[in-house]
Amino acid sequence: MKYKRILLKLSGEALQGSSKNTTNIDPAVLEQYCDEIKGIKEKGVEIAIVIGGGNIFRGGQAEALGIDRVQGDYMGMLATVINGMALQSALERHGMYTRLMAGIKMEQVCEPFIRRRAIRHLEKGRIVIFGAGIGNPYFTTDSTASLRAIETQSNVVLKGTRVDGVYTADPEKFPDAKRYSKLSFQEAYEKNLNIMDMTAFTLCMENKLPIIVFDMNKRGNLLRVVNGEEAGTLIS
Repeated sequence: MKYKRILLKLSGEALQGSSKNTTNIDPAVLEQYCDEIKGIKEKGVEIAIVIGGGNIFRGGQAEALGIDRVQGDYMGMLATVINGMALQSALERHGMYTRLMAGIKMEQVCEPFIRRRAIRHLEKGRIVIFGAGIGNPYFTTDSTASLRAIETQSNVVLKGTRVDGVYTADPEKFPDAKRYSKLSFQEAYEKNLNIMDMTAFTLCMENKLPIIVFDMNKRGNLLRVVNGEEAGTLIS
């Protein structure tokens, strides 16, 4: 395996799948994610995960609902914990050992985030899921992913999306958009490519932490990416 320790960033919206069921979590998507994660776990990869909460609530929705921005961001953080608990349960059902750690104290359901403890869990082969962002408003789950990856000394941030990399334009709107196989941080910045929010992107750039954007919904892709094969766009 090219990467020994990874930080996998998953979208909350992706958990809804195509069914848009009333619980906002599609069991089929959870099963697929577990299969993909188990595939790299069996190869000895140490795995940390950050999952969004957009299938339940996004902080950006707050203003439209007449909710204070800070309050809305905290609501979004709680949504990520719900998704983290669902993913944790599914992974354990597949025989994997996990720990759910959160940036907000809620001891009944998860551990508080303590950097040294998180690293120790990874060293012991446990999958660590980070919920509740970094515990502060105004920061996205992309920023959480970048920060937690740096704190846990991960080798790479893997951003699982619905598309197979970074394109010159939105491939869902512009069929003639071209995909990049590799980009430097500087190129991505100058081309104003929407890879992550600027805080998250800058954290990775300053700490020389590579990012790979890939299609998480294509079976076997996660293993290919971790193995160093070209299955997305590498930003380094």
